[in-house]
Amino acid sequence: MKMGEGVEWGLHCCLTLAWLGADTPVPTARLAAAFELPPAYLNKRLQALVRAGLLTSTPGARGGFRLARPPEAITLMDVVTAVEGPEDPFRCAEIRQQGIGAGLPAAEFAQPCAFTTAMRRAELAWRRELAAQTLADIMAAAPASAAERTRRWFERPVAR
Repeated sequence: MKMGEGVEWGLHCCLTLAWLGADTPVPTARLAAAFELPPAYLNKRLQALVRAGLLTSTPGARGGFRLARPPEAITLMDVVTAVEGPEDPFRCAEIRQQGIGAGLPAAEFAQPCAFTTAMRRAELAWRRELAAQTLADIMAAAPASAAERTRRWFERPVAR
């Protein structure tokens, strides 16, 4: 399974916003600069998080993004689903019924494809794990200096 880089970007931006608190919205350009990311592409990922109810967006010159919920109420699965969508990563096309399986009696295919069953079990385990981890858990596991370093970087004046 391969996720797009937007998932990583969304996770790190959510973590950064959690460390910064809800006082002031953070502009896309500032978040993009913090991670050396393209602002336009990052903004698309952040808008997906807004649509999912994970972030709020404030328009205007003093606008930007904030967490819409406390870090304890945002799971890693929430972010993955917001960015990547809710679709299953494995989609069985029932190719077993083509080629050498073409024309076989329907009874041959009465049971779900064993690969589909195995992939679904693995996917559910993956989803459960990500749903069990919150931003607060990640914050607690991060190095002690990470939050302070992030706050100091965002307190610096913007270079013009």
